[in-house]
Amino acid sequence: MSFNERLKKDFSTITLALIPVAIVLNIVVGQITSALKLPIFLDSIGTVLVGVLAGPWAGLVTGLLTNIIWGMITSPVAAAFAPVAGAIGLVAGLCAQSGLFSNWWKALISGVLIGVAASIVAVPIRVYMFGGITGSGADFITAYLLATGRDLFGSVIITVLTSNLPDKVVTALVAWGIIKALPQRFVVSFPRAEATLAAK
Repeated sequence: MSFNERLKKDFSTITLALIPVAIVLNIVVGQITSALKLPIFLDSIGTVLVGVLAGPWAGLVTGLLTNIIWGMITSPVAAAFAPVAGAIGLVAGLCAQSGLFSNWWKALISGVLIGVAASIVAVPIRVYMFGGITGSGADFITAYLLATGRDLFGSVIITVLTSNLPDKVVTALVAWGIIKALPQRFVVSFPRAEATLAAK
């Protein structure tokens, strides 16, 4: 199958219908956690769902569109982190292709991998575009570390890993739980469902 054929299959009608729903889910949950100043984000559940069900490219597009739209609506900071959101969807899709969403403990491993990937992309954006402070609940961790004498880059690395790893583990487990709760006939209508359903 050629690359163009693969993309056409990945972006099936049902996938194109799911992406807007996932974007709304991301933004609504993300806005709630941001308003509550929680130290985790939970703004990529929809992105992970799409990545797992429809593949890495659909996940990447969902993540990018989420943050671009979110940035235009309410939060310019979110737009700056669009590459992070794209990486989350991409890695979620790759994990699913490898069978790492077939049960809960593999989903947990996927969450760790997604969190590491997100952190690698997020650290330079947070440091060089925002000076380490983005207005999220995780800023308290950065402020504390800076107050203890750590340098900015080191403080941000610790902050991003501390907030991203638990966030993405929870996100991956929630996405896995949602998929397992969905009717099988619905799940199998997505192009990448075979890896997800391997242990179902």
